[in-house]
Amino acid sequence: MHFPDDRLYHSDHLWAQEQPDGSWLIGITDYAQDQLGSVIFVDLPQMAASFEQGQSCASIESVKVTSDAIMPIAGTIAETNADLADTPELLNSDPYGQGWLVRVTAGSHAAGSCLNSSAYTALIKL
Repeated sequence: MHFPDDRLYHSDHLWAQEQPDGSWLIGITDYAQDQLGSVIFVDLPQMAASFEQGQSCASIESVKVTSDAIMPIAGTIAETNADLADTPELLNSDPYGQGWLVRVTAGSHAAGSCLNSSAYTALIKL
């Protein structure tokens, strides 16, 4: 498992990566996709919905379990990953690339209590 250094992590196993335009991509970590198993469905939020850090923003259904996706940062949904409707398995095969969940706009202090990759790795004890 790997956890890229170019993003922040939430203890509920989602990541946030700031983009050049100031928006943030949100997705699940490699650890989360491994724990979920094969993802078969993703229920994404509506455009312009706002979430606080720690709120559920999506539901991820796998062959093992249905799990909430907990927002790693506070923000407003600017885009959802439409590719997940037809290929939810992107969460398993490319969690840090094509398997992102949502893009949000966020304030300057939205990242709050997020962790860097080293702290996240220590949290899950890998």
